[in-house]
Amino acid sequence: MLTHFHAQKKAQLVLGLIMGVIFGFLLQKGGVTNYDVIIGQLLLTDFTVIKIMLSAVITGMIGVHFLRSFGLAQLHPKPGSLGASVIGGLIFGIGFGMLGYCPGTVVGAVGQGYLDALFGGIGGALIGAGIFAALFPRLEASVLHRGDFGELTLPQLLKVNPWAVVVPAAMAIAALLVIFEKVGL
Repeated sequence: MLTHFHAQKKAQLVLGLIMGVIFGFLLQKGGVTNYDVIIGQLLLTDFTVIKIMLSAVITGMIGVHFLRSFGLAQLHPKPGSLGASVIGGLIFGIGFGMLGYCPGTVVGAVGQGYLDALFGGIGGALIGAGIFAALFPRLEASVLHRGDFGELTLPQLLKVNPWAVVVPAAMAIAALLVIFEKVGL
């Protein structure tokens, strides 16, 4: 079944588009396409974004490993490094701080008709991608591979069954979400 779906590229694109629209709709309904909510998160006065993201982490983590347990999904981790994480974090953080949108919320905001998201967000992402592409050869030679940790996942690093990481991590995140609600964040 899985290999049959992999062969149908158009079906994959349609499914991806449908999932993207649903994701954008849910972001909008959750309020995280609102500039004031995102700036509130950056100022640590509104924790809507972090609560939605942590809920998504729990759902995704359990869902992916559940599907994987039944052979319905495979993990294909990309190689990583500290250098690439720092550069990526800086680029993401600068764009996020300047505009008040992350890549997912900027597309949702464009869907709502926000012109700052369209011109600043989409335009900024295209310009940023172009600058990164131009600088890539120099960054790759000097920074991107520093602290290389390959395709290693946390369960592989700890040499344990993935569920030994998923269950405690999901419980810890759920506890954190409960604490946020109890303190009114």
